[in-house]
Amino acid sequence: MTRARPSTRQGGFTIMEMMIAMAIVAIMMFITWSVTAQVAGDKKFAGKVNDRNHELRVGMARMVSDISMAYLSANEPTDVMEPRTFFIGKGAGESLLRFSTLSHAVLWANANESEQSLISYFTTADPFDRRMTNLVRRESRRMTYEGWEQEAAEIDILVHDVEKVEFEYWDWNAKEWQAEWDTKSADVGGGRLPSRVRIKVTVRGRDDKEVVHSTQARIMLEERMQMFAN
Repeated sequence: MTRARPSTRQGGFTIMEMMIAMAIVAIMMFITWSVTAQVAGDKKFAGKVNDRNHELRVGMARMVSDISMAYLSANEPTDVMEPRTFFIGKGAGESLLRFSTLSHAVLWANANESEQSLISYFTTADPFDRRMTNLVRRESRRMTYEGWEQEAAEIDILVHDVEKVEFEYWDWNAKEWQAEWDTKSADVGGGRLPSRVRIKVTVRGRDDKEVVHSTQARIMLEERMQMFAN
């Protein structure tokens, strides 16, 4: 009887098999890295979008709060050039609105100020990047006959990097939207307030497309306020 000789060949991978296995592992690692990078990028972009939308919501809510408490005083002298209370809105291209309001919040006791203030909204170049335009809020807490530009004021950025800001004013008498309003003039808005203000803020969205955010403010005090001394 012939006895089978034991095989001298040892088990293992050939060079070709090792190369194929390493290629498969490399492909799987590349796919995993690509998916992880995509998820991280989407998460970062979603965070930026959420932050941007939050900034727009807060800024526009602040404008609605200020404008809704706009007022005119019936106690203004008739011989002054610059009344203390007014409501002036320029055209869409100028992005300017300034008015007297009762929306100021007094934050500390015995402060030499009241709920009355003068507020203006306008657009201006960013101080650090002149290519970017910001929507700015200016508030003066001292109401005098010297003109609103002469008074000390606090200036805050409401919304960074805007393309355009537009205000429109609802004329309850003519039943139509007006592009301008001026309580100092004898034309549209003379001596009275609009019943509503429409606010449009245009920004750049995804793929660099323009996105318009719009809201409205309902003015509570349309009639002039008569102040009586004790």
